[in-house]
Amino acid sequence: MLTISADAVDQALTFPGLVETLRAAFREGAVQPVRHHHEVERPDGATSTLLLMPAWTDFHAAGTSAGGHIGVKIVTVSPDNNAIGKPAVMGLYLLLNGATGEPEALIDGQRLTQWRTACASALAAHYLAREDASRLLVVGAGALSPFLAKAHSAVRPIKTIRIWNRTPANAEKVAADLRAEGFAAEAASDLDAELGQADIVSSATITTMPLVKGALLKPGAHVDLVGGFTPTMRESDDDAITRARIYVDTRAGATKEAGDIVQPLASGVLIPEAIVADLHELARGEKQGRQGPGEITLFKSVGAALEDLAAGIAVYNALKP
Repeated sequence: MLTISADAVDQALTFPGLVETLRAAFREGAVQPVRHHHEVERPDGATSTLLLMPAWTDFHAAGTSAGGHIGVKIVTVSPDNNAIGKPAVMGLYLLLNGATGEPEALIDGQRLTQWRTACASALAAHYLAREDASRLLVVGAGALSPFLAKAHSAVRPIKTIRIWNRTPANAEKVAADLRAEGFAAEAASDLDAELGQADIVSSATITTMPLVKGALLKPGAHVDLVGGFTPTMRESDDDAITRARIYVDTRAGATKEAGDIVQPLASGVLIPEAIVADLHELARGEKQGRQGPGEITLFKSVGAALEDLAAGIAVYNALKP
């Protein structure tokens, strides 16, 4: 069994390559039960979240019982980790042989999640963002933010990147790291002003108070919501929902777990029929993406086990002896 570090994951993947891998995965499908979501109450009064995300090759759809893979990601989310200088999200990915169940690889789950999450957003942007989108706003300066900047830049001609965070120093650090890699990135101080200028808004926070204000979005903008993964978290307001055509990564996950979808559905601001498509339907050509240059689109991602499985297989295939 291979043990694959974060650095090895970086060596195994490219943003354009993983976007195409995910496109094929959503087109072909896999068996992916809705993830297990558990709240862990700790003695100090804080709460962590334990996520278990299994998936396996759809042998029936593939027409064969040979080969294939089984995978499961184990993730913990502890928001207060930031106070002690540790990432909020920790995780491991276990990849198994689909025929025998033999463990094939244990992969750094944090890095795999960063790659697949960013590339799923970029895949959605391929269908939903304007082809000439050049100004990107990243809301949040966590570990995922540089991956989102690079992934969106891989599918659209991004010329300007702005990073906004409640703590300006954190935004500047992300921007400086991106500049060191050749991206035109700067920290932003005025979120509302940036919302009015951005062609793509990519938000990755765990806020419960919406930061993305729909009234400020310019015609033709694309909104990519990544961070809120529980019904109580919400990154966009009702105006963003009512002004945009709505897309999700998976209907089952988004309508159950994503506050940006669950809350508007509960209040009647959004009806289920107004969710235009998920990534399966877009990748298979069953539904269309952007309909015109002035349209506002909104994509909500909560993460799908299929993405981890596809990315994990790609990493394993690139590194196995």
